[in-house]
Formats: sequence, structure tokens, C-alpha cells
Amino acid sequence: MAANRMLGDMKEGLELLVLEKAVKPVTVVLGAMASRDWRPQHHDYKFATGNNGLDDIIMNTPNLAAWFERYLTDWTGPKGRLGRIKFRMKDSVYPGDTMRFAGKVTKVERAAKSTGWVEVKIELTAGTKQCVSCEARIAVPETADANPWKLKGDDWKP
Repeated sequence: MAANRMLGDMKEGLELLVLEKAVKPVTVVLGAMASRDWRPQHHDYKFATGNNGLDDIIMNTPNLAAWFERYLTDWTGPKGRLGRIKFRMKDSVYPGDTMRFAGKVTKVERAAKSTGWVEVKIELTAGTKQCVSCEARIAVPETADANPWKLKGDDWKP
């Protein structure tokens, strides 16, 4: 995990370190179980391939969201606080794929109580497939003693 990144470390165009993760069937199934998604395309190979015409079982949306959150908070450190995330799924993630997360800072701005906002665009690819595009807004501290997790009410405006 990264040390806490500060607002001063951020600038437009800054590239995040790439994260690669091999996807196994258990990665897909446990993610679906954790989010209580019992749809068979996430755990039943015969259903996924026979009924849905897929190549294999597929990773579900909450599991993908959790991977994006991990990518961002691993990058910012424990004081990074996700404010907003939106993503667009373009292709499925299957067992046997290697997920590759690559991101870039698109905007940096100061905010309340010695914190700031960093906007990031992230692409999740698997081989030659463009699987998911993501945009996120994450709060980071401006100083070592600031903590975005303590912001409440009018001070927290993601």
C-alpha cells in the first residue's frame, strides 16, 4: 500500500501505477457471493455459456466496482476517500483474463478543511479487450494532519 499521498503530489496528467490481476473462477464467484448476486452467469459455467452465449462465467458489477476502489485507495493511501465513481462496462471480464488497471489524473482542486479533490480516469483492459472505463473523484489530504474521512455535512461535497 502507498503512503498517504498529499494534494501537492497531484497534477493533471500524472499517471497512476498499473495494477494487473489474474482472474480465476474463484475471483468471479467470491465477488458475486460477497455482493449477494446469485445470478447464474456469475457461478454456473453451463448456464453462462449455454443460456447466455458467454465464453465463461463473468465478473459482476459490484465486484468490478470494488476492484476500482481498491486501485484508487491503494494509490492514495488510507486517507484517500472516494467521493464519486462512475463507470461504463464495454466487455466482460472472464476467468483466465488478466485485468489491467491504468489511470491518469485529469483534475486537481483545493477543497475544505485542508483537503482537495483529485479526478481520475481509469481504463480496465484484459488483453486486447477494453472492458471498463471509469471516472472517479477522490478526496486527499493537503497536509499530513488533514483527514478527508473526518469531513461531514457541508464540508463533504463529492
